Amino acid sequence: MKICSLMLGSIVASVAVSGAFAADAVVEPEPEAVDYMQVCDTYGVGFYFIPGTETCLKVSGYVRYDLGAGALGLYKVIDKKDFAEDPFAFDRKTNDTYDALARFQLRLDARSETELGTLRAYAAINFQFATDTTDSNLPYYNNGFTDTVESWSPEHIYVELAGFRVGKTDSLFTTFTGYAGGVINDDIIGYGPYDTHQIAYSWSGGNGFSAAVALEEGSGNAIMPFQPNYNYFSSYGDLYTLDSYTPHVAGGVGWNGAWGGVSLVAGYDSVWDQGAVKGRLDIYPTDALALFVMAGWASVDEDLFWYNYSPVQKQDSPNFYAPWGGEWAVWAGASLKLTDKATFNVQASYDKVEDFALVANIAYEVVPNFVVTPEIAYMDNFDSEMDDYVYSVDYPLENWGFFVRAQANFGG
Repeated sequence: MKICSLMLGSIVASVAVSGAFAADAVVEPEPEAVDYMQVCDTYGVGFYFIPGTETCLKVSGYVRYDLGAGALGLYKVIDKKDFAEDPFAFDRKTNDTYDALARFQLRLDARSETELGTLRAYAAINFQFATDTTDSNLPYYNNGFTDTVESWSPEHIYVELAGFRVGKTDSLFTTFTGYAGGVINDDIIGYGPYDTHQIAYSWSGGNGFSAAVALEEGSGNAIMPFQPNYNYFSSYGDLYTLDSYTPHVAGGVGWNGAWGGVSLVAGYDSVWDQGAVKGRLDIYPTDALALFVMAGWASVDEDLFWYNYSPVQKQDSPNFYAPWGGEWAVWAGASLKLTDKATFNVQASYDKVEDFALVANIAYEVVPNFVVTPEIAYMDNFDSEMDDYVYSVDYPLENWGFFVRAQANFGG
């Protein structure tokens, strides 16, 4: 018995010692916490350091859904920049329906500090699915059948360093004075071009003064000249895209302060040897109210009929920097903050060929980063003589349109 007890005790002791050594063998050090995403507050909200680099990146954008009804619905919804380019935008005889667009815009903004200043690479890409109408290949015919189209397009792609910008973006003639108010359909009467290749330099002083100059390539398919002898509208392409090594040129100067600001911009179309000038005045009477008035002048004569976005307009040649009708145009508008969530916006515009447009909306922030904007638009031409030149197309001179947008923003 003593022998058995001794052997049993030895076995138990051996197991205990072995268990102790086994437990020590499987113990591993706990991993240290690694901060993969570090906030970069140098350039504002939403920037993070790309791991392992000194470059800050911001990912942002929006998801948007638009619905339009009436004559001012479809083409303004799909791309407001193209509304002025289609003479059959009011043709809905074949299929009548509301017009819709679903868009996702992705924005990438990368910045880093260098010995020459901030290096910025920026891109904004649109992915969308929209209502459209099919066209025949004849320039004077549109069958009006409703269709749906999915597409993607780069809205901005450029690089900036030390005040210089190179890439694709909206024309400086449009951006330097700002877009025409807080309404969505702000360019029923156009106030400048959009998409273009650009080489630009901008300067901003600490006293509110700023200046900029840009060399631009332009873009095509911007007007539909009217052919009275043949009784139809003929389509031209690449009307403004450079056909030589001489670029379009735009430049502006401006000043902004607490009470408002003033800005002046000029553009020279090297393809058609035409110029345009535009000035703007902004006034902020109160913290809740903002007012603006803007006027444009273009070097055009009135001896050739051509079709832009409304009744026939009288100009001797196209002008990349002047999409309005005739020599001059004016725009005026206001934005009034009604409550913490609701803002009322209104804009009126008029040009020399007597085109008139009035647009109003209320932008309502349902919850932070989600805004719903119902909008109503009216346009007319007050020149009765225009009827003599549009008899070949069923084109009403007076039109109404209703539009609503729901947009959720992300990324700041």
